[in-house]
Amino acid sequence: MHFIREALDQYVVAHSESEPELLQQLTRETFQKILQPRMSSGPYQGRVLSMISKLIHPENILEIGTFTGYSTLCLAEGLKPNGTIDTIDINEELFDFQRHFFDKSEYGARIFQHLGHALEVIPTLEKTFDLVFIDADKDNYVNYFNLIINRLKKGGIILSDNVLWSGKVIEPLDTKDKMTKAVMAYNTLLKADDRVETVVLPIRDGLTISRKR
Repeated sequence: MHFIREALDQYVVAHSESEPELLQQLTRETFQKILQPRMSSGPYQGRVLSMISKLIHPENILEIGTFTGYSTLCLAEGLKPNGTIDTIDINEELFDFQRHFFDKSEYGARIFQHLGHALEVIPTLEKTFDLVFIDADKDNYVNYFNLIINRLKKGGIILSDNVLWSGKVIEPLDTKDKMTKAVMAYNTLLKADDRVETVVLPIRDGLTISRKR
């Protein structure tokens, strides 16, 4: 989902940093081999994730929702030399695909894959985080936030994807539409929770940046 007209969107992409060759290869193979390839972050949002990570220069990153690993590699670009990223996904069929590209990158040894439900995996991670990226099942966004907020360092950042949900957040709500309800509840939570300061960016399907006070 894009919220600006196509020609302007193309201009923005053309005048932004290009994605590395490895990520271009990852994108090609995602479209060739993986169902629902458009779930991947894509080149422009990927460069946004990379830029934010480079600005923070995190030691520990947590990613909830790996998919094919595109966003993982973008976030890894900003890691400190001794930094690590823990990425969680429930789809075991993608595990080897992810690992293949992680190991082709310079960050492979610092990317730790976790297979399972994030609500069960996160409590087993004995570390705090500088940067968290949430891009998983929308009906658990609130639960993920509540689980990670105390593991987020002061000044740490939570990035949340798909928070505009194809524009459905401003349309008449179907009472049976649980996903839209969940996204709206999450957006309301971020606005109301005084532990974080939040801005919503109309990038792709909506990206929220929340900074822990």
